[in-house]
Amino acid sequence: MSITRRTALKLTSTALAAPMILRATDALASSGSVKVLAWQDYIQPNIAEKFEADTGIKLDLTTFGSNDEAESTIRANGGKGFDIVFPSITNSASYVDGNGDSYFAAVPADVNVGAVIPSFLRDSATLGGQHNGEQILLPFDWGTEGITLNRKELDIADADLSYGDMFRPEAKGKAAFRQKSAIMGVGLYLDATGEVPSNRMLDVYKSEDDARRVWGKVAEWMVAHKENFGAFWNNATEATAAFKDAGCIIGQTWDTTGLLLNRENADFVYRAPKEGIITWLDSFGMLKQAENPQQAVAFMNFMLQPEVGGMFANNTGYNSAVAGAAEFASEDFKRQFNEVYTEAVLSNMWWWQADTPFFAPIRNEMVEIITNA
Repeated sequence: MSITRRTALKLTSTALAAPMILRATDALASSGSVKVLAWQDYIQPNIAEKFEADTGIKLDLTTFGSNDEAESTIRANGGKGFDIVFPSITNSASYVDGNGDSYFAAVPADVNVGAVIPSFLRDSATLGGQHNGEQILLPFDWGTEGITLNRKELDIADADLSYGDMFRPEAKGKAAFRQKSAIMGVGLYLDATGEVPSNRMLDVYKSEDDARRVWGKVAEWMVAHKENFGAFWNNATEATAAFKDAGCIIGQTWDTTGLLLNRENADFVYRAPKEGIITWLDSFGMLKQAENPQQAVAFMNFMLQPEVGGMFANNTGYNSAVAGAAEFASEDFKRQFNEVYTEAVLSNMWWWQADTPFFAPIRNEMVEIITNA
């Protein structure tokens, strides 16, 4: 995706001549319930209450803290039990049954697909949004994984910041990260320094041998520097606790961690490492075996409204994929967006790619090595 700071702001703050937004009640589902499986911080009380008030539909919400948790829940139930699920779009291949069929249905015709930023919808096809030529997942939000830094304890200029800074002597025992994504960040650092060439970490998607070669060396390097490990995190709550409770002063985190910490304490900043900020795209879709399809369509259309996209951004710090959502975002959100996503940052983003069959198993092996260290 080719994106600049100017176009990013325009995409999230203008309607882009999108079709008229459908009301959630246009799905003719003004009663019953909808069962939703979403990331733990996505559907907060203000959104849940507005959905129920606007539609008359009861929201039955279950949350998860990682893609692995969501995938195992759906697979264990054979694709049943929920109407709507919010996977990272690159994990789409993990929602396929033994026959090669996706657990997700094609996006229903009544869903207001035109509300999604066009370029995001276009690029979603190659990232996992389509299966057998059909759109099964819609972009919902996007965000990044970079460096959260306590500038009072470790003052590093934006232009100099690197994933490698987590392993500075000053950060001994005070670096936080999620192992399965830190091996990508550290890999980008080691590629940039020439220590572990990896074609900017794209080699780990190329073949099983390449993945083992690159990740093996990255994991070995991280274990050799394990004295800097301060805290591991797997969800938003744990990431925040790493800084507030465990005393970490630097870490590779989701954007929401650093941005929300910054709102509480200006010493904390969230910034893009010079090797490239890691960018993800989350999505949502309806399961084929959804028991409440009309209510599911109503829920999707509700979430695709710019006003709700703005509420979501204010709640989480993530960026909505709905055109016009930024018009409803807070001044704090807009300020932080401008501070973090400069022209240089947005021209140097590193996008998670669609998972390959060998990707997760090999990565999990490396995560175990790092964790056991």
